[in-house]
Amino acid sequence: MEEYVFICACVLAGLLGVCVGSFLNVVIYRLPREMSLSRPGSHCTKCNYSLKWYDNIPVLSWIILGGRCRKCREPISVRYTVVELMNMALWLLSVLMFWKSSPVYAFTSAIVCSALICIFFIDLENMLIFNRFIILVALGGVVAIFFDGYTKPLDHVIGALAGGGILMLLYFGAIALLKREAMGFADVKLVAAAGLLLGWQRLILAMLIGSLVGSVVMLTLNRVNDKEKDAEYPFGPFICGGVLVALFAGEVILNWYVGLILG
Repeated sequence: MEEYVFICACVLAGLLGVCVGSFLNVVIYRLPREMSLSRPGSHCTKCNYSLKWYDNIPVLSWIILGGRCRKCREPISVRYTVVELMNMALWLLSVLMFWKSSPVYAFTSAIVCSALICIFFIDLENMLIFNRFIILVALGGVVAIFFDGYTKPLDHVIGALAGGGILMLLYFGAIALLKREAMGFADVKLVAAAGLLLGWQRLILAMLIGSLVGSVVMLTLNRVNDKEKDAEYPFGPFICGGVLVALFAGEVILNWYVGLILG
């Protein structure tokens, strides 16, 4: 019976995940533009063609239409399909990883993943991080204190205080020394929320991954864009990537590293 419930939960997570991913696309596009999330209905952003239900089937419609609007034939960004597939995969992974130990934590993980996807793409495209998504990650951290079977409750609190505190010192230190922001204050709040979610051990891993990948990408972009040495890049997407790796694989990576050190 338990195995049957688990299989049903996996199927439901995949189906709901891709559908929720379709809604996330609406949020990612409209929220930074201060548009209503409900009106008007889904439409082509180039010609305002109102999408029919069969034009709005997650993933499949984009494939059938060849990635173009049915009316004006202008290209539809592949980002829409990427978001739908990412959300489906992360919701399914949440169930696969956490359902058997705690269905509550599995559901919480899925919601947090959707919030991180929104942060990732909105910050990438607009260099904005909305507090509502940070709050969702923080609420996920509150749930994790009670239902996360990997980390002690106190570790989550330490993660929030230490992560947010250290980033806050760096934030104000950069303003004092460089006379400008080295990062957005929203990044500080996001790291604090991530620390509450992951605990301090996995937060260190998340920040190492995010900082390493972020440094490589930013240095590469600066080298390619020779004339834009002072260009600013969002750090939020790299934090989100590190948090996702630490959330799902943190225990495995940390145990491997400790085993490697201890021989």
